[in-house]
Amino acid sequence: MEQKSSLKVRVQKLGTALSNMVMPNIGAFIAWGVLTALFIPTGWLPNKQFAMAVGPMISYLLPTLIGYTGGHAVYGQRGAVVGVIATFGAIAGTSSPMFIGAMVMGPLGAWCIKTFDRRYQEKIRPGFEMLVNNFSAGLIGFALLLLSFKIIGPIVATLTETIGKGVQALVDMHLLPLANILIEPAKILFLNNALNHGIFTPLGTEQVLKVGKSVLFLLEANPGPGLGILVAYALFGKGSAKASSWGAMIIHFFGGIHEIYFPYVMMKPALFLAVIGGGVTGTFTNVLLGSGLTGAASPGSIIAIELMAPKGLWPHVNVLLGVLAGAAISFLIASLILKADKSVEDESALEQAQIASQAAKAQSKGQLIATDSKEADFSADTIEHIIFACDAGMGSSAMGASILRDKVKKAGLTIPVSNKAISNLTDVTNTLIVTQQELAARAAQKTPRAVHISVDNFLATPKYDEIVAQLSATPIANQEQKASKTAKEQTETVIDLDYIDEVVFAYDKGQGSATMGQATLAAIFKHQQIDIPVSKATNGELQRFDAKNILIITTIANQSLAQSMAPNAQFLVVDSLVTTAEYDKMVARMHK
Repeated sequence: MEQKSSLKVRVQKLGTALSNMVMPNIGAFIAWGVLTALFIPTGWLPNKQFAMAVGPMISYLLPTLIGYTGGHAVYGQRGAVVGVIATFGAIAGTSSPMFIGAMVMGPLGAWCIKTFDRRYQEKIRPGFEMLVNNFSAGLIGFALLLLSFKIIGPIVATLTETIGKGVQALVDMHLLPLANILIEPAKILFLNNALNHGIFTPLGTEQVLKVGKSVLFLLEANPGPGLGILVAYALFGKGSAKASSWGAMIIHFFGGIHEIYFPYVMMKPALFLAVIGGGVTGTFTNVLLGSGLTGAASPGSIIAIELMAPKGLWPHVNVLLGVLAGAAISFLIASLILKADKSVEDESALEQAQIASQAAKAQSKGQLIATDSKEADFSADTIEHIIFACDAGMGSSAMGASILRDKVKKAGLTIPVSNKAISNLTDVTNTLIVTQQELAARAAQKTPRAVHISVDNFLATPKYDEIVAQLSATPIANQEQKASKTAKEQTETVIDLDYIDEVVFAYDKGQGSATMGQATLAAIFKHQQIDIPVSKATNGELQRFDAKNILIITTIANQSLAQSMAPNAQFLVVDSLVTTAEYDKMVARMHK
């Protein structure tokens, strides 16, 4: 078990290293994709002059950016410069786009100059520092340029051509869908960015140069399998998983943040069969219809995917059919699994099992990972910065940071909250790092001096309230008791459900949570055939809802202000607008 876990961490590190050279430059890849889609002879707006930029961008600009980024990650600006020099040798030594060559030479060049500096920096005589530093970088870069020109570039070009032919052979034999048997589970183990940007983006970009589009851009980015899982939970799930799935659908399908559906699969491992089935079906449909994109779709939103589809109606329709086919099969398999599961949903038991598993894994590695904020030793006096860390430092971690930042601010604390990629973390004290459980081991290895807390889901977890309570020195038990009592009194005593004509979600600045809560409750009402409109409003707009027949839903933190704006309305106070069991309880009472 230990070897398997260590292997996963090593694979994650390698994949992250590759993807971290591409992801910061994904805007350049998108720009090249748009340039190609518009101005090549088969594009939307053929233009010979503008099309002249297509070749130089893919041959020079994109590999140079990758080499620079890879070098900078290893040894800052000095490493980036030597990395670019080394990369250019591979670029000039072959006519093939040197993405993989840049991924090799950028970090290698930086490592060489870093090793030189560590060995000789202290031996430099005073007054000769600039001379030695400049010439060491130039000469090491020069030597690596010759090496990559004569050896690395040709080798990488041969390997790339071989891989490209292998991929094309799989496409011709309609065997490419089998790749999703490995891709879908790997995504949920947080290798999604490594696969998409470390492997498929470079290979797909080279394929676009030859045939104008590539199906490789759709292997990992297809949102269909995840959409099928969330729809199945929305119709056949239980408890908070069912309630939160509606909002998760919007974030996943339109926002392109696929990480949001990972916990839903992890809750029931049998659902891996559903995402595998959906992925295989989606790719088979794309291969059968000849679908492909002209550039990387990042994030994997249906909007980004359709924007990168080739010219014409049918290319866009075919891409959409691939997404819908994957969603349909994933939904069917997931529905059978969820309907066959007769167990009672025990979310606290699930969370405790995940915490115990992660703690045991950390203990076997000799690491101290605080999976529970109540077990971590920290306070407002010892924490100067809170960082949400994920694989790429984007997407779900940015949303998690936004949620906790709002809670920290409302608690009157001035601790900054930000988000980063794990590879960019710095090992300093007085820092609280929040990660998803699957990535906690890597974060702990990178920053052993920081305080670590892992969560199962960045977007829906009670641990944020525990963190804020501990930072503000407020006993969490008192807060939970107060919140539970408030919600119970509001639901069972104050609210008159027989005279509600409209439900309004009130918010201060958290419009995203209010929108997701509105979508969740509206979907629940529609499913239960309850004909009551659901809307949202800022605190300043609540005066026009100040009536007894209006039910206003808001959070504990926003309760006082909202009630002062609409004192005559009925209120339901919840701890989270997105995930709460109170919606199901309210609907159940409506049917009595």
